[in-house]
Amino acid sequence: DGYYTYAMPECVYSARDYSDMVYLYSISFNKAVDLQFNSTVGKFVGSTELGVKQAENFNKDQALLDQLKAQVDGL
Repeated sequence: DGYYTYAMPECVYSARDYSDMVYLYSISFNKAVDLQFNSTVGKFVGSTELGVKQAENFNKDQALLDQLKAQVDGL
């Protein structure tokens, strides 16, 4: 009986050559996704009230966004 927070990185693709690969980084709280980075969108998007506020703060950090966007090229 407590709070549970976790982050889950994943790559999603359907082409054999990985040309359509998308890097997703989701941050969840108590099994509900609060916010998610999507390399196609290029920024964090919040799905809860708290997640929207967190996404606004993360999206101000250009170095973090560039690092996450580069994850697709490194995989």
